[in-house]
Amino acid sequence: TVADYAVQAIISLSLADSLDASDCLIVGEEDAQALRSEDQAPIRQAVFETVRAWRPSVTEEEMLDAIDHCDHDGSSDGYWALDPIDGTKGFLRGQHYAIALGRIENGNVVAGVMGCPNLSSDQAFPLNKQDVTGVVYAASSGAGAWEFADCDPTTSPMRIMAQQYDSNRPLRFCESAEKGHSARGDSERIIESVGTPGEPARLDSQCKYALVARGQADGYLRLPTSKTYVEKIWDHAAGMCIATEAGAIVSDVAGNPLDFTHGSRLEQNRGVICATDGLHQQIIEVISELAIA
Repeated sequence: TVADYAVQAIISLSLADSLDASDCLIVGEEDAQALRSEDQAPIRQAVFETVRAWRPSVTEEEMLDAIDHCDHDGSSDGYWALDPIDGTKGFLRGQHYAIALGRIENGNVVAGVMGCPNLSSDQAFPLNKQDVTGVVYAASSGAGAWEFADCDPTTSPMRIMAQQYDSNRPLRFCESAEKGHSARGDSERIIESVGTPGEPARLDSQCKYALVARGQADGYLRLPTSKTYVEKIWDHAAGMCIATEAGAIVSDVAGNPLDFTHGSRLEQNRGVICATDGLHQQIIEVISELAIA
């Protein structure tokens, strides 16, 4: 979408403003090859107008170069993983999506920032409705996870924590609004094996990590939908950092840590499990017992 390109350009330019060139390596989801073609001129113009609304002095070529700057292969000791619009279909529906940026150093995600423009800081606000103020999450290694209400970086943030596991209450898991993003049948078998299923929280994007991190959900299962699919680092880096700093545990379906040392994809992992401490271990045991994934 226009938003994918525009957000990637804006974040790329913003990092370049603030950091040395050696600290601005970015593994991004988009590239500007298609935008540079003449048949995409209307889309290119729409992207340019969007970016120029933020920075009036930017040229079209600077915008395209900023998008293409996000072409790092993930081979360096330090880089950023960017998903400019995570949950594009949710974005197009006017529902949940996230702008997700994670910092990876020596294979470890050390910081994550995630904007959730349609997610309310009020946990009683219905997930199937849009909040016009949104919320931002930020976390870094050893410093906890924090919530900024109303997408306002100047407000006093609130520290968020994953809830304590309680086997006596129904379990609430996040589910993708898009059915193809995880094997729902297997997810239901797992949840029924570890406890009493509660009402699922259905929403797109890495917002699911935020719900676990702030104690609104117990877990998030992203099970493999095929033997060949490999997860992308930009789909998990920021959300994983926020969830783990809030006290949740994130791994693949075998219980292995996510390995960010293989470029843009999690080549050594299958699926992703994010859940509260105590529940996560049971989920991994059940996956092994049921021979799922």
